[in-house]
Amino acid sequence: MNHTITSLDELCVNTIRTLSMDAVQAAESGHPGMPMGMADAAYVLWTKFLKHDPANPDWYNRDRFILSAGHGSMLLYSLLHLTGYDLSLEELKNFRQWNSLTPGHPEYGHTPGVETTTGPLGQGFATGVGMAMAEKHLAAKYNKDGLPITDHYTYGIVSDGDLMEGISQEAASLAGHLKLGKIIYLYDDNEISIDGSTDLSFTEDVSKRFESCDWHVIEIDGHDRDAVEKAIQEAQKETEKPSLIRCRTHIGFGSPNKQDSSSSHGAPLGEDEIKKTKENLGWDPEATFHIPDDVLEHFRAAREQGSEVRDQWQALFDQYKDSYTEQATQFQAAITRELPTNFEEFLPTFETDEDGLATRASSGKVIQALAPEIPHLIGGSADLTGSNKTWIDDSGIFSASNYSGQNIHFGVREHAMGAALNGMALHTGVIPYGGTFLIFSDYCRPAIRLAALSNIPSIFVFTHDSVGLGEDGPTHQPIEHLASLRAMPNALVLRPADANEVAWSWKAAISHTEGPSLLALTRQSVPTFERTEENAASNTLKGGYILADSEKDQPDVILMGSGSEVQYAMKAKDTLVGEGIDARVVSMPCWKLFREQDESYKQQVLPSEVTARISIEAAATFGWREWIGSEGMAIGLDHFGASAPFKDIYENFGLTADHIVEKARNLVG
Repeated sequence: MNHTITSLDELCVNTIRTLSMDAVQAAESGHPGMPMGMADAAYVLWTKFLKHDPANPDWYNRDRFILSAGHGSMLLYSLLHLTGYDLSLEELKNFRQWNSLTPGHPEYGHTPGVETTTGPLGQGFATGVGMAMAEKHLAAKYNKDGLPITDHYTYGIVSDGDLMEGISQEAASLAGHLKLGKIIYLYDDNEISIDGSTDLSFTEDVSKRFESCDWHVIEIDGHDRDAVEKAIQEAQKETEKPSLIRCRTHIGFGSPNKQDSSSSHGAPLGEDEIKKTKENLGWDPEATFHIPDDVLEHFRAAREQGSEVRDQWQALFDQYKDSYTEQATQFQAAITRELPTNFEEFLPTFETDEDGLATRASSGKVIQALAPEIPHLIGGSADLTGSNKTWIDDSGIFSASNYSGQNIHFGVREHAMGAALNGMALHTGVIPYGGTFLIFSDYCRPAIRLAALSNIPSIFVFTHDSVGLGEDGPTHQPIEHLASLRAMPNALVLRPADANEVAWSWKAAISHTEGPSLLALTRQSVPTFERTEENAASNTLKGGYILADSEKDQPDVILMGSGSEVQYAMKAKDTLVGEGIDARVVSMPCWKLFREQDESYKQQVLPSEVTARISIEAAATFGWREWIGSEGMAIGLDHFGASAPFKDIYENFGLTADHIVEKARNLVG
C-alpha cells in the first residue's frame, strides 16, 4: 500500500481513525467522530505512558484507563486490539453485533481490558475518582520505603457531555478536596454535542471551574502529539492536584465534509465520505480494516513492555513479602477479596429484646464487629454519618492527610458516592460501602444500575427506609423504592426485620460478588425476636424463612413481610391464634435470595395449598403478588406518606397488627 504519511506516529494514529470509521460503517451505527478526534492524544497516552500488560489485563499495579466518553468505544477497542489484548480484528469487524466482544458502549467483564462500563455520561469520570481513592488508600496502608507495591495512575478521556452531567461536578469537587494527584483526565474539548455546537448550552469556563475545585488544568492542541506528551509529563509532576488536560480537538478529524460537525458524532460517515476521508489522510480509500505491518509491530511492543513491568513489580512484591510477611498476606487477601473462614464467630448476636434497636443502629454495631476482622472494609456516608451509623471506630478519616483512614466523608454527593464505590470495588483491595437515606437511592441509582450490570460488589447502606422515619414527611419517606430496586437484575436488596437479621444481611452483602448489595434499614426501633434452631437468623441467607410457625402442618393463613413490619405480623399471629386461626409468620428479608432457593424449600415455607396469605410492608405493594398469589392480600402504601410521628402514620395508614388481623379473618372466612 502506498501511503503518503510522513511518520510512523501519524500512520498509527490514522490506523485508529480508519478502524473506527470502518467498524461504525460496518455496523451501520455508532460514533466515529470522537475516536477520530482523540486518536492523537490517546495514541500518545497508550504508547508512551500507560503502564499495562495486554497479556494480563487484571495485573494489579497497572494504570487504569477509563473511556468516560463511552460512546467513542471504537477508540478503546482499536487500542486494545492493536496493543495485543485478546480482542481479535474479527471482533472489531463485528462491532455492535450479537455475541461480539465489542458492544456499543464498553462493558466491564465483557471485553478484556475494559476497566469499567461507560456510556451514561459522567459515570466514568466519577468511577475513576473511586479508583484513585482506592489507590491512595492501599498505598498509604501497605507501601514501605523503597517498596511501593501500589503505585499507579488513573487516566481517562472525558467529553463535553461528561462535564455537563452533574455527577462530574460532584466527583471533581471531591477529587480536588482529597488531592487525588494521580488522576489525569484528557478532556476532548471538541465543542460539539449531539444537538450541534456546545455554544447552544455549554458556555462556562471549564478551566476556571476545575481550577476552583483545586484541579491542575493544562490547555493544549489535542492534535499536537508533542504537546500531549509534555502535558501528561507535567500532570505527573503535579502530585497534589488531579489534572485536567484540556485538548482542543476536531471531531471527525480528517473528514472533508463532517469534521467539526455534529453529523459525525453519532452516525456512520457514509461510504463516500469515508473514501474521501481516507484519501485526505493519505490512506487507500478502498482498504477496510487495514493495519499496516509496521503499525502493528509498533503497537504490539506493549506486550513485551507490559510483561517486563509486571515482572519488575512481581520482583518488588516478592521482596516485600520477604520483609513484611504479615502485611503481604493481608494485602493479598484484600486484592483477592478473601473473606475470613470464621465469619460466624465474629458476627455479633443480639439478645431477645422487646424494645430492641433500630436496624440502622444494629447495623452500626455489626460494622464495628466486622471492621477488625475484615481490614479492607472501608466506607462512609453522604454527610449522614451519625444517622446512617456507618462510622468505624479507631480507624481514622480518609483524607488528604491520612489516606489510610477507613471512614470516608463523601459530602452531600450521593451520585458521586455511588460511582466512587463502584470504582473502589473495581480497583480491588477494598470492600467499599456508602450510606444515605433510602429516599436518596434515587440520586445513586445510575451508579447502582451500572454496578448491577457489571457485577460490581458495591455495598449501599440505606437507612430511614420507610414512612417510619416520621416527621420529615413525604419528601423523605420512600414508597416505590424497594419495588424499583428489587426489579433490578443482580441487585441484592436486603430489608432485615431485627438486629440478628441485620448481622446476617451484612454477611450476605459482603459475600455477594455478582452485583451491588443494598441494605434497607429503619430509623425507628424494632424488637429483637427470640431465636431457636428452627428460626435461626442465619436463615436470612435463604431470603425468606419461617420466623414463627403454626401449630398445624398447614396453617390457616400465612403472614409475611420484611423489615419493621414483621413485628406487626408477629403480634397479629398471637391475636389470631387466640381466635382459633392458626397463622404462620414468614420473614422475607431478601426476595432475590428466596427466589434462588430450590422449589422444595420454597414450598416448605410457602406451601401452594395455603392460599390465604397476607403481606405487610410500609412501601408500595408492587411485586408482592409473586408471594401472596392471586387470592392473597398486600397491605402497604400505594400513595405518598405524611409528616407526623411514625406511630400516628402507621395507625392512620393501616400498618398495624389489628389491620392484619381484620384482613386475615376475612380471608379465612
